[in-house]
Amino acid sequence: MPTPICVARIGAAHGVRGAVKLWTFTEDPLAVKRYGRLATKDGARHFEVESAREAKGHLVATLKGITTREDAERLNGVELYVAREELPDTDENEYYHADLIGLAAVTPADQPLGRVVAIHNFGAGDIIEIAPPHGATLLLPFTNAVVPTVDLAGGRVVIELPAEIEGDSEQNSI
Repeated sequence: MPTPICVARIGAAHGVRGAVKLWTFTEDPLAVKRYGRLATKDGARHFEVESAREAKGHLVATLKGITTREDAERLNGVELYVAREELPDTDENEYYHADLIGLAAVTPADQPLGRVVAIHNFGAGDIIEIAPPHGATLLLPFTNAVVPTVDLAGGRVVIELPAEIEGDSEQNSI
């Protein structure tokens, strides 16, 4: 069974006629309208975006069958998924986060570092999170310098660890 990809999360109700705030995780926020039926992760519930308009950092959307504020309020926090094969192909050096999660992380000398557990973006660019077998996870910039190789077919990413990682030094200078 293919892994579904989370493309949006429903937020708070907007107005009294069932509209919701919708946070999308797609390059084009309005792409969620083209995917047709969106499902919850377990596939038990389905939704279709009837209309959407851009707002500050999110969409304001109406979902088929959701017509009251109360109906909309009950959906707050629901994540919406689409089958991976429904998404467009990526360009060279572009990846869906879901395709990276679980890949082995190795050094250029092929020494294991751990596994990719997440890709984050807090506004200053993508960050790759690597979980080693023991200890705290590593948060590193997802740049060509730090991640020179993504080998989806081989199931691995090559990580070039930066020479200095903040907080790594035992000496604190003032």
